[in-house]
Amino acid sequence: MSNNSSKQHFTLSWRVEKGQSGKLLREFLSGRDISKRALTAIKFGGGRILVNGIEATVRYSLHEGDQVEVHFPPEAGSEGLKAERLPLSIKYEDDYVMVLVKPPYMNTIPSREHPEGSLANALAGYYQEKGLLSTVHVVTRLDRDTSGLLLIAKHRHVHHLFSEQQKAGGVKRTYDAVAEGSISCESGRIEAPIGRNPDSIIEREVREDGQYACTLYQVMGYYDGYCHVKLRLLTGRTHQIRVHLSHLGHPLAGDDLYGGSRQAILRQALHCSQLTFYHPFLEKELTFSEPLPEDMKKLLASIKRL
Repeated sequence: MSNNSSKQHFTLSWRVEKGQSGKLLREFLSGRDISKRALTAIKFGGGRILVNGIEATVRYSLHEGDQVEVHFPPEAGSEGLKAERLPLSIKYEDDYVMVLVKPPYMNTIPSREHPEGSLANALAGYYQEKGLLSTVHVVTRLDRDTSGLLLIAKHRHVHHLFSEQQKAGGVKRTYDAVAEGSISCESGRIEAPIGRNPDSIIEREVREDGQYACTLYQVMGYYDGYCHVKLRLLTGRTHQIRVHLSHLGHPLAGDDLYGGSRQAILRQALHCSQLTFYHPFLEKELTFSEPLPEDMKKLLASIKRL
């Protein structure tokens, strides 16, 4: 398989192997995770499917050695998303994905309170500068005040593949946090369903009728009034780590929404420090790490280790 992405079309191609001879093109493409929805978009949205350089229908019967090309329709930029030339911290980039480092105090996507200055605005500006016709596809979001690694898909089809991978638990995220107090068990599993607080648009809470949520944690060090914790999400609920630690009675330092104090740090002390995913086109697992940001380093340096 290869990718001949251009500024206009995201293109994938494959050579038909011996064992696939006689298959209908529809079956062949389904086996490569090209969904029915994608085929419809290709047919009616300006894409093309070629076999040996000639346009073919999905009923075409394949032969060994055939070269199959899928030209996906060009994507319009995200409607209503203002492209801004803002600095981006790019950890990794290829034709399919980007891994970025988001600073604290920056939205992942625009909100009513912060319609500009988001990471999505910056990406739209970057795409414009590079001549890449794509909508901004965020695979793993971070809260405004959370820092660290996040994953971007550079095309709708790539985003679809990662959505399927996320459902199967294939996109793994590890966070570093500073929580208030001393968690009594050094490691554990927090399983508590999370739902919306009916009295708030933003706030979530542990509630019986909420969605299943599971967080693994390991205490890395105890400090005077705080502990440094590593956490891994097994589900991806909104505010999951913040809600789960608050539920344990150990809210994040700086997280005043969930009971934390801003005395030592002006935002929730939460950082996505590691991101692992299977790259569907390179066909291998990739892992990226990002050290603690300065404010969290200073917080840990300023308190006595026990």
